[in-house]
Amino acid sequence: VDSNGVFSDQIDVVIFDRQYSPFIFHYEDQKVIPAESVYAVFEAKQSINPKQVQYAQEKVSSVRGLHRTSLPIPHAGGTYPEKPLIHIFGGILALESDWVHTFGQPLSDALDRGEPDGRLDFGCIAAHGNYSLNRETDHYETYPEGKPATAFLFELISRLQFSATVPMIDIRAYANWLLK
Repeated sequence: VDSNGVFSDQIDVVIFDRQYSPFIFHYEDQKVIPAESVYAVFEAKQSINPKQVQYAQEKVSSVRGLHRTSLPIPHAGGTYPEKPLIHIFGGILALESDWVHTFGQPLSDALDRGEPDGRLDFGCIAAHGNYSLNRETDHYETYPEGKPATAFLFELISRLQFSATVPMIDIRAYANWLLK
């Protein structure tokens, strides 16, 4: 959810910050997480195919399209300027692939379709390997590997390290929305 009361689509896996964005709403057995605290979102599917890639792209886009706030950060010696908003990583996690050749042109074509806000950064097809978007070349690279889930986890942790922390959330913006 964002501070304007806009909700994303439901997301299967959300990696979020609890230190700087500690509050989470609970609504009808669902966790509702402030947009500012989100680092990454993933759709989890049994199998990857063009329809599931498009579905994941739409879900990721719904999160990236939310309004996010950022405030200056007070500290003992003064105030740091507000932190720029971080890129929210997105992807799809699947056990299997519907394609005969998992990492062929059909996967590349499916990943290249869609709106820029829905581009999937990386993901894992547990039985076959991983893929990731090379932001320098704007092309997807594939990694058929013997331990895809472990390789994916290491890539995820590495990318999160470079994201550092999320921006300081404007709690009053949420208070204004909730009090309307």
